Order: sequence, then C-alpha cells, then structure tokens
Amino acid sequence: MNIAIVCYPTFGGSGVVATELGVALAQKGYQIHFITYGQPVRLSSFHKNIHLHQVYMEEYPLFRYQPYELALSSKMVEVVREYNIDIIHAHYAIPHAYTAYMAKQILHKEGLKVAIITTLHGTDITLVGNHPYYKTAVTFSINASDAVTSVSESLRKNTYELFDIQKDISVIPNFIDIEKRKKQPKTCHRAMLANPDELIITHVSNFRKVKRACDVVRIFHRILPYKKARLIMVGDGPDRENAQALAHQLEIQNYVTFLGNYLEVNDILCSSDLFILPSETESFGLAALEAMAEGVPVISSNAGGIPEVNKQGISGFLSDVGDIPSMVDNALIILKDRKTLARFKKQAFEEASRFDERKIIPMYENVYQKVMKEKKLF
Repeated sequence: MNIAIVCYPTFGGSGVVATELGVALAQKGYQIHFITYGQPVRLSSFHKNIHLHQVYMEEYPLFRYQPYELALSSKMVEVVREYNIDIIHAHYAIPHAYTAYMAKQILHKEGLKVAIITTLHGTDITLVGNHPYYKTAVTFSINASDAVTSVSESLRKNTYELFDIQKDISVIPNFIDIEKRKKQPKTCHRAMLANPDELIITHVSNFRKVKRACDVVRIFHRILPYKKARLIMVGDGPDRENAQALAHQLEIQNYVTFLGNYLEVNDILCSSDLFILPSETESFGLAALEAMAEGVPVISSNAGGIPEVNKQGISGFLSDVGDIPSMVDNALIILKDRKTLARFKKQAFEEASRFDERKIIPMYENVYQKVMKEKKLF
C-alpha cells in the first residue's frame, strides 16, 4: 500500500505522531510519502520505504499571503500521479484535510482514485478550526473525508459538540515505541543537568500560552523550600520570555535551565524525576506520555484528554487548570522519599505501556484496509 502523509514538520504533537506513524508503517513494508514544507523534526535519519516530497513556494509581490494551500494541493496531485498513492492521510484539519479534498477532486477528473483519512489532533478543532473564518471549511473537510480519527475520546466529543459532523470518528490514541526505549542505550547526562543531591523537574512544550509555562515556574518555586531541585524547560515559543522573566522575578533563575528546542528530549527525560504539564487545553498530552515512557511521573491539569493518559494516583496526579497549590501538594507527595518516587516511576512506565505502538499501529492499518475495501481501491 502506498500512503501519503501530510503533516506539519515541526515540534508540535501532530507532526511528531504523523512522523512516528510513517516510520512504523515503513518498517512494516508500506511505502510512505511525506508531503510537507520541510523535513519533519523526528525524521532525522534515513529510513527504508520513506520518501520526502517538499512543498516549495515562490514569492510573488502580488500576494499579501503566499497561497500555501494551492502549492500543497498541487504537490499532492503530483505525488499521487507519480507514485500511485492509495491513501492521503491528512494530519491536522487545517489546511491538510481541506487541500487533500481539493487534490482528490482534481485527480477524480483524471480518473484516478485516492482515499482521504483525516486525523484530528487538537487545536485544529478546539481553537483554530472553531474560528468563524474557518468553521465552514473545516466542517466540510471532515465530512468529505473517507475516514476520520481522533487522538482522544475528549477530542472526539469536542468535535461533535463544535461542528456539524456526520462522519463516524474513531479514537486512535497517540503512541510510543516502548520496546525501542527498553532496548535503546540510555545517554542520560544527569550530572550535567543537576548536582547529585538535586531532583530534576522537567517541562517540555512549544511555550504557547495554553501550555501555561509560567505556572510551571510558580510550581517549582513553591517546591524549592522543601526539596533541592532543578527545573529543566525544553522547547521554545511565545511564552518562553515570560517564563524566564518570572524565574528572575522569583529569584530562582540559578535553579532553572531553558534549553530551547533540544532535539534529543529523551536524554533529558531519562534523567528526570518529575514532569509538569499544567496546560489549559490538551487533546491528548503526548509530552506526558513520552515522560511516562521514560519512567517519569506526571503532575498535570485535568484538561482535555490528559486524564486518558495520566492516571490519578498511579502515574501521577491531576488538578484543575491553574490550581497551583494542588499541583505543589501532589508533587511533594511523589517526591516525598526515594521509595515513593521509585513506586511512581514504575507505575508511570507501566501506564505508558498501554500506548505501545504495537497496540496502536494496527488500529490505523484497520482503518486503511476498511477504506480501501469500501472505496474498492484494492
């Protein structure tokens, strides 16, 4: 089967999941064609059966905003023609599902059939997609897809509430390669991150407002009087400067390290003792899952799909958004002593194992095969 995966190539969860899905499918013998404007950040090495088709755009003074959707749909048509693509798998509704439909109509005129599968990831629905400027087009794109999946039950519910959706939406959660992490040699650099007597607390995000990075700093500030610790902030975005300024204001800047967009996040997570994710909204909470897969318990909000990943009192604790005192109290429960921390670390890894890719990838394969049979593409 030849599958085109259309995604954003950035550090965001949708791009990460789309890339990891493509890699896993390629290892199983599928021919995978990534169509995007840059090399996906998780596609850092050569993989058999993977092809990258980059969307290029010319700068024209006529356009105030360059028509990326037009260039993207044209590239999709080109790739489907040349490589006999069976399925276009669009990750993120805007603009990928919409442009995939445009490409499908062009191809239909030429007598070529291709199926569209759309995976909803979060802000494409709850924030951007629900904007009046986009809502009509997003609703149409989802209903025009041959199959639709969502990364959490929470997002599935939100989609039905916010849009007039006539399609069945299958929940296929995000995943992680647990076996690979078991076998992979650890390159943890704990001694480079903290002193031997310090705990390591970590946050990883794109530092958008909804991630509430300043809450992370405030939580850490309240933990410090009770525990020797260091805070590692990984990622970059509009709220990073605010978080750095707050650390200085609270006079804890010497205990907080901002690493920016550090690619080898697992090198940090495998040294960590606690992960903080106080997000205002999360469709799934992939960052929490990646932490748990390294045996790191999670202190998080109970927003969106996070409770489907982080289990209360087992892999960590959940609190209401913005409830910093509760998050501090829960963090101190986990960090109480070595025995308690070790128990939570073990439980976090066990919970992460529920999302091993060997359990999740076949769910996507079933969707592909069902669509191919219904559309008589086999």
